Amino acid sequence: MIFDWLAERRRRNILNDPFSAEWEAYLHKNMGHYDYLDTTEQKQLRDLTQVFIAEKDWEGCGGLELTDEIKVTIAAQACLLILGLDHILYKNVMTVLVYPSTVVPVYPAGYGDQHGIIQDEHCVPILGQAAMGGPIILVWDAVRRGGIHPEDGHNVVYHEFAHKLDMLDGEINGTPPLETRDQYKQWNEVCTREYKDLRRRAAAGKRTFLDQYGGKDVGEFFAVATEFFFDQPVRMEAEHNDLYEVLKGFYKQDPATRMRRQRK
Repeated sequence: MIFDWLAERRRRNILNDPFSAEWEAYLHKNMGHYDYLDTTEQKQLRDLTQVFIAEKDWEGCGGLELTDEIKVTIAAQACLLILGLDHILYKNVMTVLVYPSTVVPVYPAGYGDQHGIIQDEHCVPILGQAAMGGPIILVWDAVRRGGIHPEDGHNVVYHEFAHKLDMLDGEINGTPPLETRDQYKQWNEVCTREYKDLRRRAAAGKRTFLDQYGGKDVGEFFAVATEFFFDQPVRMEAEHNDLYEVLKGFYKQDPATRMRRQRK
């Protein structure tokens, strides 16, 4: 309880400093979804962004100069996911490492399994990565491209931070912490069906709505589905309504309605 009180006091102090006009300009410039939000949601997102930037450790890697634009763009996209949640601001994310472009990451000392060994699958070129107990790794050119072009349905920040939400219960199983037994039941039924259908269609060489990378495993399915839920919500709602509804129930957001409202 004392810790919670101290954390809230620290966050109130952080928010005593105004969110600058320059920072908000970065949101309009680099985050297409920001303009879909109403004024109350925008204020909430700015507050979360400001606290996230202050509380996390940031490091520019591979010669990248870490600017306010980079921090604001990443933080705001990450915080969009938790806009409707009773969150703890990604307590399982301590460090954000940002590279300029596609990279084979170099990990900090102490990262790896209990023996300090880094597995082979973590030593390949990436656009982003989120590992249990590890930092978030992101590539700036992919972050910016995904934020500016939500119509593509690919957003590395949404993807990697969805993994961190999945990991909150200590497992990478494609199911973030839910509130009720019925919610878990519906999630399992819908996501299992959609996951199997994605794999089946991909194996048959058929076109799919979700990126076929989501068929790799259930963890990747949730992360990919999150990208499309926020970036192509109107189409998801129309073509994969059950999936849209379970994601809407978890995130407590309705991006399809937001997008239709913005287009009027």
